[in-house]
Amino acid sequence: MRKEELKKLLSSFGEEDYFKSVDLHIHSNESDGKLSPNEIVNQAQKKGLKYISISDHNTIDAYLSTNVLREEMVIPAVEFDCFYKSVLVHILGYGIDIDNKELKTLYATNKKACKHNIFRLFALRDPKEVIEKINNAGGIAVLAHPCCYWTLDLDEFVASFVKMGIEGIEVFYPYNGMRSVVKFHSRNKVAYIADKYGLIMTGGTDSHGRKLL
Repeated sequence: MRKEELKKLLSSFGEEDYFKSVDLHIHSNESDGKLSPNEIVNQAQKKGLKYISISDHNTIDAYLSTNVLREEMVIPAVEFDCFYKSVLVHILGYGIDIDNKELKTLYATNKKACKHNIFRLFALRDPKEVIEKINNAGGIAVLAHPCCYWTLDLDEFVASFVKMGIEGIEVFYPYNGMRSVVKFHSRNKVAYIADKYGLIMTGGTDSHGRKLL
């Protein structure tokens, strides 16, 4: 799918879609999730989901080791661990070319840097470089779960990423696990900021378990 087509598709989804038929943030056992990529697709189909993304940390092995991209419901994605202004930030890349050589330089070379938090913290990436390489790979860069970022001025924080070239922000997602406790901003606040900067609003469950949420 071309980038402009994907932007139109993502822009067409609303809150109801993300809570019923679209989940663009799922982790497989290629990073720190429990389900295999094929199990994710099978469960998604049984749930009647229309579109999903497997967005593993710092790897696209879910797409290289399986045939899941043959499924029309699957939008290729990745989630990079970054560090900006003393804040751990996650940046999602949707619709990326998985064969892009430039983007390959950002992927983890050690499986531990995909599966374990402590190892991931030692390999944090520069967000500007990540956004540039996602864009150059034909993808759409999206700021993940911004409600959880410890920053006093979320508007200013997001504005910095807009200047770097980010095109979307995650708005529609439930709070589960630690994120049900560790949150500093409301979903309404994020939606307001997204509208202010003309960002595509995306969503997903950030599911890591043995059953899709």
